[in-house]
Amino acid sequence: MKHGDADYMAALEAMVGVLKGWAREGRTDTYKELSKAVAPEHQVHYHGRMMSLLLADVCRRDSTGPEPMLSALVVNRSSEKPSDQFFELAVTEFRRRDPDWTWEREREAVFDRYRDAVSP
Repeated sequence: MKHGDADYMAALEAMVGVLKGWAREGRTDTYKELSKAVAPEHQVHYHGRMMSLLLADVCRRDSTGPEPMLSALVVNRSSEKPSDQFFELAVTEFRRRDPDWTWEREREAVFDRYRDAVSP
C-alpha cells in the first residue's frame, strides 16, 4: 500500500466507517483495535507510519471546516490519549489553537456529531 493508491483509498474508507461507528457508540479505542477492525482486508500496522497518514486523511475527509477531528477517538493503550501526531495535526492543520481546546472536548464533539446519525 502506498499513500494515495487504490489500496490506500480503500483502507481510508474502511477507517472512516469504523470510526464513525465508534463515534455513534460513544467509543474510544486503541490504534491496535483500529488496525484489527480494518484487517484482514487492509494491513495497517498500529505503530506504522501508514496509520498516521491514514488518520490524518480521515480528518481531512471528514473534518472539513469546524467539524471535530474523527481521529480523536483513537488512543494509545498506555496513555489513553491520542498520539503526538494527532495534537500536531490539530494545531497545524485544523487550527485548534484556542487555549481552552482539549482533546477531551474534541472527542466529545465527535460523539455529539455522530450520536444521532444513522448512516455510515
